[in-house]
Amino acid sequence: MPDYEFSPASGDRPRSWISKQVLIVLGVCLPVILALAIWVGVLTWRQSSMGATDHVSAIVLGRCLTYTRNMHPELRNQDCKKILNTFTSAFVSKDPCNITKEDYQPLIDLVTQTVPCNKTLFWSRSKELAHQYSGIQKEMFTLEDTLLGYIADNLVWCGDPRTSEVKEEFCPYRNENCSSTATSVFWTVVSQKFAESACGTVYVMLNGSGTTAFSKASTFGSVEVFNLHPDRVHTLHAWVMHDIGGVERDSCLGSSIKELKSIVNQRNISFFCQDDYRPARFVQCVRHPEHPSCSVLM
Repeated sequence: MPDYEFSPASGDRPRSWISKQVLIVLGVCLPVILALAIWVGVLTWRQSSMGATDHVSAIVLGRCLTYTRNMHPELRNQDCKKILNTFTSAFVSKDPCNITKEDYQPLIDLVTQTVPCNKTLFWSRSKELAHQYSGIQKEMFTLEDTLLGYIADNLVWCGDPRTSEVKEEFCPYRNENCSSTATSVFWTVVSQKFAESACGTVYVMLNGSGTTAFSKASTFGSVEVFNLHPDRVHTLHAWVMHDIGGVERDSCLGSSIKELKSIVNQRNISFFCQDDYRPARFVQCVRHPEHPSCSVLM
């Protein structure tokens, strides 16, 4: 039989060559694919989480001592270590998405502070200005000017069922799948207590440069206004403030304020509204002294 040498047809390659090509491609692409998958997973996790404040316990304790020893020495008898332990016991070793109001009740019962009548200032979407105003008018109290509000202001915290420590990494955002976070429930509970304790004439600073000055979705609109006791509070004054040089989207004549007035009146509480309350406007003008709207105040 004659010897024939069979050669690959044009375009074909030896099987071993193909295997090497596949291995090279897989070797290059697989790490990239895996890295991309990990990155997407981390991104998705981070989008559903928010950064927890580092050293929350130390910050809370330090703020408590500062508040009770220096800012309000009349509260020096408050036990800050006990306050810290009661605070962390509300959420440590618990599902960060399943915290209840009852978890914080021991803390509410422990901390006793009386805000003088006629000195309560609520705010909605106007936190910075409200705090600037209360910082000057020292007799006025926003929630963050009280002990519980002060120790937790701008902090984020949560626990984890797998550990007895305060979580120092990421805490879940509040969303439809996680509506009862440690931070959000805390603010709901202390906001309710703040409103229940108010007496006499109370005030609320609202933002008229936003879409609506009053919103029932805000803490003030969903919690605080409905927990004012008519037998303790007789009048609510609303101050609708507008940004210096900004757009005036809402005012005392707007539909959202009419809704607020209706809610308040139904609770047998008198209601008054004023656009750009003059003393608060002065505070705004400190940063914008040359603006025409500020020159007319002088």
